[in-house]
Amino acid sequence: MTRIRAVRCHTISDDITTVTLDELVLPDPAPGEVQVRLKACAVNFPDILMIQGKYQHKPPLPFSPGGEAAGDVVALGAGVTGLKEGDAVCFGSRAGGFTEAVNVPAASVKPIPGKMNYEKAASYSTAYMTAYVALKVRGDLKAGEWLLVHGATGGVGMAAVDLGKHFGAHVIGTGGRDDKLAVVKSRGADAVINYTLADGSLGGFRDKVKAITGAGGADVVYDPVGGDVFDESMRCINWRGRILTIGFTSGRWPSAPVNLILIKSISVIGVRAGEIGRRDPELGRQNQAALWDLAQSGAIDPYVCAGFPLERAVEAMQMLENRDVVGKCVVTMNGYEVAS
Repeated sequence: MTRIRAVRCHTISDDITTVTLDELVLPDPAPGEVQVRLKACAVNFPDILMIQGKYQHKPPLPFSPGGEAAGDVVALGAGVTGLKEGDAVCFGSRAGGFTEAVNVPAASVKPIPGKMNYEKAASYSTAYMTAYVALKVRGDLKAGEWLLVHGATGGVGMAAVDLGKHFGAHVIGTGGRDDKLAVVKSRGADAVINYTLADGSLGGFRDKVKAITGAGGADVVYDPVGGDVFDESMRCINWRGRILTIGFTSGRWPSAPVNLILIKSISVIGVRAGEIGRRDPELGRQNQAALWDLAQSGAIDPYVCAGFPLERAVEAMQMLENRDVVGKCVVTMNGYEVAS
């Protein structure tokens, strides 16, 4: 058994500051499990939503937020093969990552790919899998096409920018702040557009997209925003274009105008990367293998803008909640801060 600290939610509340930093005893790993001494855990919106009771997965209380983490194997449960103490690994889970150590199924961990540090290894899996499934499996993105990425300054959007460029597309990134868009441009986007209007609403990119692409518009639109952004995207998409619906961070579910779908032969395509693997395990394994190869080769390089020690995990979540994160931010377990 090992004494550890963990940030835990004891009461469902809209106020995320109600979580506490607890000391507890972690048992030895059970058969088939490994114990991982964590070094970093990515911060994602589901962490906040679970504390607030607004996420579809509702772990029993008390629980630790944090679904993507990286660290070192420190103990093996009975029957575990292919791993050894000291291995640097990363893994995904629904919760449990805001802690100094955790027991997880050995089958769920994988070696940290390429030359990634712990912070990057904890930050790539979910965002880049979403982008990969959207662009290649669902969107059939081809080299030379124009890709319009909304919400390009966030983790999921920045992953789409990175992979879009890797796959040979011309990429336009949109976002709400010029300083954050400057990071997207520095990472290879061909053009960036600030889509925040004077009244605070989102839009004003239709004519700019057409001018950048040469009047035809975007061939593929990657949209985690929805709302007005989806509506205007329908007006700047090319003939036989594909709109990939990732989510609705704007808070409004849009309605697709069927007349434009007909006139332009547009496809509106839903993307649920995790669900694809659950419904088609073989395709899920193929996607995981493809993502691993990309990460191992160095084609995937997550941008981590900030890191907070475990005792300041609430500040990390507030940074995300306040839309101040560029790419990803992480909670670290070594008592240090991360600078981009």
